[in-house]
Amino acid sequence: MDLPQEFLARMEALLGEEFPSFLNSYGETRRYGLRVNTLKISVEEFRKLAPFHLTPIPWIENGFFYEKEDAPSRHPFYYAGLYYLQEPSAMTPAQVLPVRPGERVLDLCAAPGGKATALAAKLAGEGMLVANDISASRAKALLKNLELFGVENAFVTNEIPVKLAAQYPEFFDKILVDAPCSGEGMFRKDIANARAWSLAKVRECAKMQKEIALQAVSMLRPGGTMLYSTCTFSPEEDEQVIAYILRQCPEMELLPILMAEGFEKGRPELADEDLENREELTRCVRLFPHKMPGEGHFMALLRKSESEAFSPCSEPGNDRKRGDKDGNTENRDGSVLSSNAVFGQARMDKKSRRERRGRQERAGGRQVRQRAAALPSNAANGEGAELVTAFLTEQNQMEYLQNLELRGDRAYYVPELLGTSEGTGGIRFLRNGLYLGEIKKDRFEPSQAFAMALCPKEGVKVVDFDFSDERVARYLRGETFDVEDMQMDKTNGWRLVCVNGYPLGWGRLTGSTLKNKYHPGWRIQ
Repeated sequence: MDLPQEFLARMEALLGEEFPSFLNSYGETRRYGLRVNTLKISVEEFRKLAPFHLTPIPWIENGFFYEKEDAPSRHPFYYAGLYYLQEPSAMTPAQVLPVRPGERVLDLCAAPGGKATALAAKLAGEGMLVANDISASRAKALLKNLELFGVENAFVTNEIPVKLAAQYPEFFDKILVDAPCSGEGMFRKDIANARAWSLAKVRECAKMQKEIALQAVSMLRPGGTMLYSTCTFSPEEDEQVIAYILRQCPEMELLPILMAEGFEKGRPELADEDLENREELTRCVRLFPHKMPGEGHFMALLRKSESEAFSPCSEPGNDRKRGDKDGNTENRDGSVLSSNAVFGQARMDKKSRRERRGRQERAGGRQVRQRAAALPSNAANGEGAELVTAFLTEQNQMEYLQNLELRGDRAYYVPELLGTSEGTGGIRFLRNGLYLGEIKKDRFEPSQAFAMALCPKEGVKVVDFDFSDERVARYLRGETFDVEDMQMDKTNGWRLVCVNGYPLGWGRLTGSTLKNKYHPGWRIQ
């Protein structure tokens, strides 16, 4: 592989006698990984169902290596959102951040969605996920992946960090900053990154990362936890950014991350900041491709003090010294890489959650009519609410009425936290909550996003195929076909089309013909 000479010289200085092993790793075959979507399926069920050559990734509870010939991106289970294809090292930041159901979580640089979908699975439908990306095109890809995963409680935004910080001061329990970087750790995966590399780009990225990090700290509540990560080896973008945060924000402290095999400690000697406790930077983690089966990555887990003795972050350039802190972080959130107990909680049974949300169905029915009445007055509002209510009743999904909102001709399920005053004020966004569908003349047409969020065992009318059935591929191509041989309710109407019990999208049954309603933009060409 043709790598920039200046990059190689810097890596040789960084690694010393390990440099030949590092260089040899670029000639090795890269490893491929997938992460199971525990919002839809347990790891155990997935292993029984998936026809792939799977080997557990030791440091990722729901992650697996697969073989290239498995081609999981072409399998129907991919289109059912049962897993996300992600480089193994890139799975680690979301695994390390100790998210629990019910928390307010921000993924500040979220596209294309690998880490955001992992955080959403940890939230298990409870709480709030703000998934942001500054690029409008990348934010669209982010939204699609969250929809594919069946995420209901996401606020997908397209804003600069400073605008979000003004809207959400000290608001979030957990924040992930997977910062834009020079991409040195991904050169083996993407040679285009290597060709575009320069020391000037490294310095430009480091400046931007410091600005983003300070905005993130300002959005973190006292006692909250932030994970900073990059996919680069550059000290300017790694230890030096963390040293900058610690100096500018004395209320922040580094937490330990449980070390897995092949993980390397941070390098205090690479920092250029004058810190009282420089050795604290050993709590950072570096991943090198010659040390473990993955690409290059850097992580640092930080906590904001709950003490009122600390003032907010200083402005860049303010030369404050860090205050004394209690260095005892044992039993705090960041003391472990992952927790089986927490992970099990995140796999809370989806039916139980929805039953809890649906306890006030009748009140919810009144609420949607009240919300519809509060919209700009026109006859369609009331009629639209009735059409949505009729569809949800037919599909046994009345619990969505409790937090239903009509915006023009579109219907959304908006969890209570997303509907607060903090939710959308002044923020550019692509989606707030779950898009249920659209009211067209005298009918309601359910959305692709709604289909992906449903569990067919909860009373939805379905037509279910085995993944080996040739009609699955035809459905994904947008074709209409006959289902006369299927054992199911043959009354006309909407059907949730499934593969081995997991949703792919909608179809409309007319006699023995299933008319294809799979989202045109998602179809296989």
